[in-house]
Amino acid sequence: MPNTPLSDARSALADDLADALVALENAEDARAFLTDLCTPAEVHALAERWHVAKLLDEGAMTYREIHDATGVSTTTVVRVARFLRQEPNGGYRRLLDRLRPTK
Repeated sequence: MPNTPLSDARSALADDLADALVALENAEDARAFLTDLCTPAEVHALAERWHVAKLLDEGAMTYREIHDATGVSTTTVVRVARFLRQEPNGGYRRLLDRLRPTK
């Protein structure tokens, strides 16, 4: 898909947001920024996706079990799994690996 002025503007906005996220210094900063940036429902949806990514990474539960345990839709579980395992972005994987406790 060719870049259009709209997609270029969206990309620039996303880049600006990513730069802001990188500037956060700690969890308190992140919570404050998320509270200002997102509605409570948006923060909850993001938190649910992150929780699902961690459960999928542990590998102990099926998609259905994750749905049953969390109430997250199976569509969301499948989407998170696809981005965790197949998509080239690697965002979930990068953070999961970075935050994994070392033994």
